[in-house]
Amino acid sequence: MRPRSLDEVVGQEHLTFPGSPLRQLVEAGSGSRTGPASVILWGPPGVGKTTLAHVISHAEGRAFVELSAITAGVKDVRTVIENARRAREMYGQTTVLFLDEIHRFSKAQQDALLPAVENRLVVLVAATTENPSFSVISPLLSRSLLLTLRPLDDAAIAALLDRAASDPRGLAGEFALTDEAREMAVRVAGADARRSLTILEAACGIARARAGAAEDADEGDEGDEAEAAALPVQVEDVSEAASEAVLRYDRNGDQHYDVVSAFIKSIRGSDPDAALHYLARMIVAGEDPRFICRRVVISAAEDIGMADPQALAVAVSAHQAVERIGMPEGRIPLAEAVVYLATAPKSNASYHALDEAIADVRAGHAGQVPMHLRDAHYPGAKALGHGEGYRYSHDWPFSVSPQQYLPDPLADRRYYAPTGNGAEARMEERLRTLRRLRTGEPPSA
Repeated sequence: MRPRSLDEVVGQEHLTFPGSPLRQLVEAGSGSRTGPASVILWGPPGVGKTTLAHVISHAEGRAFVELSAITAGVKDVRTVIENARRAREMYGQTTVLFLDEIHRFSKAQQDALLPAVENRLVVLVAATTENPSFSVISPLLSRSLLLTLRPLDDAAIAALLDRAASDPRGLAGEFALTDEAREMAVRVAGADARRSLTILEAACGIARARAGAAEDADEGDEGDEAEAAALPVQVEDVSEAASEAVLRYDRNGDQHYDVVSAFIKSIRGSDPDAALHYLARMIVAGEDPRFICRRVVISAAEDIGMADPQALAVAVSAHQAVERIGMPEGRIPLAEAVVYLATAPKSNASYHALDEAIADVRAGHAGQVPMHLRDAHYPGAKALGHGEGYRYSHDWPFSVSPQQYLPDPLADRRYYAPTGNGAEARMEERLRTLRRLRTGEPPSA
């Protein structure tokens, strides 16, 4: 059921519209210079990367060679390039090299492709499920057109299922999906066309077995007529063919970063339902629980901060609980911590205050430590004036002594600016009182 032309490709209309670079490449003749010389196809599994490579190769005067980066090496690449040179010189034929999972190629292996790609000796069609910006070397990336394939939506998967059921190349009308069965097949396919067809094939086998078991021992003409009719595929058949939905998650790829980013932003956005959803996705995908715990602790300090100082204690406690009891039970304290953080008041004032202080230090705005604050315990320190004039805070009312703590160039600098959220709502007045006491003024009523 692999599409034979761009018109049969579904779900990638942003790449296949008339006049698109991809269509120019597919429709160009072997001697044409229109369109990109090479392309890198980036997208999740089962969205048509290999299909597009085959479609590109069908143009007149092209030969198709397929390599997998899992098994191929530099020697294999050089052999393909040499054969491509011979084919062009002897027959005027362009070679399309489809390299699957190019992100698995080392830098040296990718370097071996550069001359042939630059001279258009081969039309490289490389496929990857990982972000090419991190997995493909810059010279190769700059010589290729990057095409991003989108996950297939429900309508595209349903269209593929219906086409496979009716097309002579597929099931040729022998089976018919019920609406409920189609809906479930679409749902459990996880936006993966390949998986949807696998589920359909397995479900049809189950439906055939069910029908065979239900047949009467006496089969006559009526049985032949029944056999000629399309056999219905029920939702139970699909359920048995695919026990659970496929979760798009790669612990070392984009989904790892995208999901955890959505997780943190959902906590920051005070949406506990969304935060629990992304937590569930990470847990089901087998994400390292230590990684999840670290992100929860960071979120407590970065996004809740002094608006609810207890949030950090809750996050650290959940981290310790997961370390001690392990998974899957560790998901329970994790869920508690995530709900607490998502519903807590938010403030990043202390986080920004430190960043501003670091920026001042790096910019050279530091100054000398005031003499009265310097260490006076080692021999000779007092002779240097260290500690002279220091006022012990506990000897003063409210345990706040009137003296300067910041270096002279920064004496009036203010870093921490509390928000009006949660516990910080009372912090501004407290800070004003502390400043009055440190400058020797009486506190306000």
